[in-house]
Amino acid sequence: MLRTTGGLAVIQHRRALTASIVVLSGAAWVTLWMNASAHASMHHHHHGGAAMAPAPLPALLFIASWTVMTIAMMLPTSLPLLATFHAIAAARRDRTLLVVLVVAGYLVAWTAFGVAVHLGQQGLRELALASRWAEAHAGMIGGAVLLVAGLYQFTPLKYRCLDKCRSPLSFVIEHWRGRDERRQALRLGIHHGLFCVGCCWALMLLMFVSGTANTARMLMLGGVMAVEKNVPWGRRLAAPLGALLIAWGLVALVVA
Repeated sequence: MLRTTGGLAVIQHRRALTASIVVLSGAAWVTLWMNASAHASMHHHHHGGAAMAPAPLPALLFIASWTVMTIAMMLPTSLPLLATFHAIAAARRDRTLLVVLVVAGYLVAWTAFGVAVHLGQQGLRELALASRWAEAHAGMIGGAVLLVAGLYQFTPLKYRCLDKCRSPLSFVIEHWRGRDERRQALRLGIHHGLFCVGCCWALMLLMFVSGTANTARMLMLGGVMAVEKNVPWGRRLAAPLGALLIAWGLVALVVA
């Protein structure tokens, strides 16, 4: 009877965790959709002209929007690891806090990558302003991103990071010792986030090709990464997806 009660408690806790991630991710998707609608409305109001951002560009706003995108697109893909960690830490009274710390560490890793993306974006913008050739061939950047994303799908680093993301139990066992619990939970989240970035960074950059205001394409891209990381046959998706991106990138470069 006690075992049955304990099993029901574990199931209820897992359901609560899943519901929390779904609600959090859903709220992030609603925020992205509202932001895209506001962007489209502003674009229509200005008759297609580019809205001038206030100078200097507020980096904090970019990081905030990047974090929301991470919560919407990437956090649900880490639900298997979070559920596994929650089950292992189920006997602890502070298990909810420990899971929150894992999520926080995961977001720290993606936020660090967001900072790098922001700096790179600023550098490209300054290059375009300083070079007439770069400004005239700005469309080549999209083709180059597609080509890089496609080529990365075939690299050993991609598959190593993907295998880590697809093995939540072994990953938690490798990084969780049950000592100094809160710091270790945060570090586990950071390590998982780093492998997730290693697996998906190139695909995340595709948002800047399709447009960060296009929630439909973002949802499709998030679905692709979720399948790649969690579905049994998802690992086999990497190569054909890479070939498709390479072909698309080459076409984009030729047209540009």
